[in-house]
Parts: sequence; structure tokens; C-alpha cells
Amino acid sequence: MAPGVPVEAFAGTGKVAMMNAGYSKKAYVTFLAGSGDYVKGVVGLAKGLRKVKSAYPLVVAVLPDVPEQHREILRSQGCIIRDIAPVYPPKNETQFAMAYYVINYSKLRLWELEEYSKLVFLDADIQVYDNIDHLFDLPDGYFYAVNDCFCEKSWSQSPQYSIGYCLQCPDRVKWPAEMGKAPSSYFNTGMFVFEPSRLTCDNLIETMWNTPPTLFAEQDFMNVFFEKVYKPIPVDYNLILAMLWRHPENVELEKVKVVHYCAAGSKPWRYTGKEENMDREDIKMLVAKWWDIYNDESLDFKAEDHPVPEGDTCTRPSIMAALPEPTVPYIPAPSAA
Repeated sequence: MAPGVPVEAFAGTGKVAMMNAGYSKKAYVTFLAGSGDYVKGVVGLAKGLRKVKSAYPLVVAVLPDVPEQHREILRSQGCIIRDIAPVYPPKNETQFAMAYYVINYSKLRLWELEEYSKLVFLDADIQVYDNIDHLFDLPDGYFYAVNDCFCEKSWSQSPQYSIGYCLQCPDRVKWPAEMGKAPSSYFNTGMFVFEPSRLTCDNLIETMWNTPPTLFAEQDFMNVFFEKVYKPIPVDYNLILAMLWRHPENVELEKVKVVHYCAAGSKPWRYTGKEENMDREDIKMLVAKWWDIYNDESLDFKAEDHPVPEGDTCTRPSIMAALPEPTVPYIPAPSAA
């Protein structure tokens, strides 16, 4: 359970509606806000999915403050642009572990994408190094993700960190009985498999408005909301880089399919090697591996490789790319770190 979130705040949640039974359109989806450099991460992700020969497109859910120049870059890489409206938590005095986490509540809008029967979400600082299309074949009705690690300093204000407890090594430090029930699960929201549904989206946002935000923003919230339908999948599908030095015994790097560059200083497009742990040889290798894909011009999108079906007058990558931005008030997104 997310630290500091009262269970009673979630009474009646976990209503995961399945509205798209029988409809088989599927896609990968990522999220982009603001005019910062995360657009490079999305370009790298699009090329990475092409390199592993994924059969499914990449949808980019964008907030209104993503500039047209960045949208055009993404369209040129074959991405489907989908405008979403921002979601903000109730105003209160809670300080998030990172200031930019507030904008991540907009991920809840992903459940609006009912034109797809199933989606695999990937953060923009993720790269896919092996084909994972089989995730779309997982049984419906569940939320699939990878258990998180509580050992990094960003967790320093949590009870898990204070006692040294982590789901990656639950037997190393036992959960004290006086602290109540031990966390049975806690997933990282950088990657997850889900089924869109407007009803689920409405329930998510309504519940969010009645829930005090906590340190890890939408990740804490989603962990409680989906607690009863969460199914953990192996760490190979979302390798958080801290696992390399916190839990090396749990990682077989040659088998890892998805790498999440979420450790401080690890974003390949910002990498200097000066931050803590960033001078490790395995980190240098993974950063170089990301750049090899990003710089590979043979992986750029080529329209001739994706012909428009006969009778379809739409211009690729999608008619969604031409939709107007929503006329809703919003606060420009801060630059993600």
C-alpha cells in the first residue's frame, strides 16, 4: 500500500470496467508534457520499438503545452498524437518527492483512449531492447506492472526506507509488527499494461479528487486504486536502474527487455557521468546502447514501409494527429527531471 494513504479514502474503488470486449486494436502509449527535452526520449522509444519489430504503433498522449514543433517531430517518427486535458490533484500542503510529479496525474487520462482495447504504457525515459508484444496477450481484467524498489534516497521520507524494507528483498529486513500489515505490493508506474475505459477513467479522477496526495503522487494513488487487480510481472519488463546497485542478485542484464532510465543523471540525452553511480560500466553501456538506437537513421519512420490501406484516405500516422487542442484552462507543465 502507498505510504501515508488512508485505506478508507478508497472505499468503493477498484472498479475496472471492461468496455472494449471483442475489439482488438492495441498500441503502446507514452505521455509528454511541456516544451522540454523529453521529446528526445519519445523519439528514442519510437525507434526502439521499430528496432525490435513491434507490430503495434506508439501513441503519444500530449498536454496542450507541447509545442507544435515537437508534435511534428513525433509525427515524422510515425507516432500517433493524442491530445489530453491536464489533471491536477486537490490543492493541499503535501510536498511531492519531486516537484514535477504533480503533472503526472494527467496519466489518468490514458483510460479515456477507448479506441484501443489494450495499451502498454511506457514512460518517455524508457527504452525497449527486446520485443514485448506478447504483453498484449495477458489475460484481461488486470493491471500488470513491475514491483518498485524502495532503496533510493527519493524514498527517504517513507516508512519503507526508514527501516530498510524493500519488496525486491522482503526477507532481508522484516516489516515490524507494530507498523501494521507489511506492504504486499507496490508497482512502478513507468510501465504498465491496462485496458482503457471511460468508466474507469471517471472513477479514477473522481476518487483522486477525494484523496489527499502523497509523496509519489499518481504512483501512490494508482497503487491503492488498482491494488485488488494488480498482477506483478518480472523486473525484465521495467528495469529501474537502481536495481543494478541495490539488488544486483535480482538482475540478469542480458535478459532485460525494458530499461527505465529513471535514476538521477541517467537520462541518456542529459548524461554526463558525474552523478552518483553514473560512472559504472553497466550504466555507460546502457546509455551508449540508447544512443545507438537514437542515432540510427535506418530506424527513422518511412511512410513507404507503412502504406495506407486501400480506401483509407487518411494520412499516416493518424487522424488523431490533426485533432485540435482542447480548449481547457491549464497550467504549463514544469520540466521533468
